Amino acid sequence: MKDRSSWMIAAILLICGVAVSSCRNAKRVIPIEQDATNFIAITDVVPDAIMEIRYYSTYNFVGTRVEGYLEPIALMTKVAADSLHAVSDDLKQQGYRLKIYDAYRPQMAVDHFVRWAEDLADTAMKPYFYPNVDKSVLFEQGYIDARSGHSRGSALDLTLVDMATGKEVDMGGVFDWFGLESHPDCGGNPETLEYRPNDTLTATQFQNRMILRSAMLRHGFKPIDTEWWHFVLANEPYPEIYFNFPVKR
Repeated sequence: MKDRSSWMIAAILLICGVAVSSCRNAKRVIPIEQDATNFIAITDVVPDAIMEIRYYSTYNFVGTRVEGYLEPIALMTKVAADSLHAVSDDLKQQGYRLKIYDAYRPQMAVDHFVRWAEDLADTAMKPYFYPNVDKSVLFEQGYIDARSGHSRGSALDLTLVDMATGKEVDMGGVFDWFGLESHPDCGGNPETLEYRPNDTLTATQFQNRMILRSAMLRHGFKPIDTEWWHFVLANEPYPEIYFNFPVKR
């Protein structure tokens, strides 16, 4: 009887240990040395997409190249990239090309954002990206977080380029602007696509945002409430895994 009790206790501990281990690993950072076999460069499936990878440059809210961006390319999971291909084909029929600002973002880059946000003295890029927001509230108001959906590999930040003029479409605001002006419902109802006259966006600017949003929704992406440029694949393949390999071929 004693042996049976000991066996049962050991079995329970083993099961509990597996459960705890699974819980701890539910949101794990993949070691940098592991290969991203299910990721692909966006230009491999959308070759005419324009790359403006802001975190590879110094023109971003941090003001320096962000850790982990070793090449100015955009990576995504293969399934997300295939859906983006459908978005591109849709928008090209309407006269637009895609411009990509960011896609897969390694956890090391997110950690860089956190370190930057904690350094309240560094406000070099405040006039360009957050003139109306105090840096001390960036965590509180959700502009910076310790985790990003980009690190799961199926989210991206993008805009449109007019094929006739070769110029960026006027969205009434810049990428990575910290403020209510970046919200999709600024100037109208994104569900009904109805413009609401206001002092922030013109009817054309709001409609341009909705052109991008509508195409992304049609092909399996979902938006967020705070950024008109950000979308994530609704059925993302890694909803609870945060990757950490660098952005490079």
